[in-house]
Amino acid sequence: MQQLAKATDDLTRSIARKSLKADIEELAVLQRCVEMLNNKQAVRDGTWNYKEVEVLNKYLFMSSKPIVYLVNIGRDEYIRKQNKWLPRIMEWIKANGGGPCLPFSAEYEKEVLATAGTPEKFFRDAAAEEIGAPTMIHKIVNCGYRTLQLWHYFTAGEDEVKCWTIRKGTKAPGAAGVIHTDFERGFICAEVMKYEDLARCGTELEVKAEGLYH
Repeated sequence: MQQLAKATDDLTRSIARKSLKADIEELAVLQRCVEMLNNKQAVRDGTWNYKEVEVLNKYLFMSSKPIVYLVNIGRDEYIRKQNKWLPRIMEWIKANGGGPCLPFSAEYEKEVLATAGTPEKFFRDAAAEEIGAPTMIHKIVNCGYRTLQLWHYFTAGEDEVKCWTIRKGTKAPGAAGVIHTDFERGFICAEVMKYEDLARCGTELEVKAEGLYH
């Protein structure tokens, strides 16, 4: 709250002098934070668009950080899918703001990795199936990705296909800026197709022929 008070005072004085749009928008975000914290609400429980998230990222409020609960249980309990503490842990999480809860076993995952000999997905999954229960690593990674409101897109050329990570709600110029800031400043247009359409049609020309190239 002290950090918010200082930031809102600084922005109010700056707006009185210059009235910049960016300062006005930032102040509006911080005023919402003040209101939420006065009502004992965590900042993360608000609905924020990607521009507002960029403002929040400047201040790094503890209560703005998303939470994923990982519950480490024993190897045999994980395989049996039985643990007497899980229901009580779930009750506590529900009573304290909620959030994703993933039970896993560090001991089991270590065994899976040792059996697979490599973290590569195919071999890890095969080793887990052989031992007796699916690995949780993929779910943990995907849950973290979703909780952080991240998406990805691909660029493709003859020499390589590359994956780029963006925040949900980022528009095409911002997505281009992840590759290079010059691409955002000099943005002209994005040519986009869905992977499913490309896989079904076979070639980029066929996707265009069906009117599915945007």
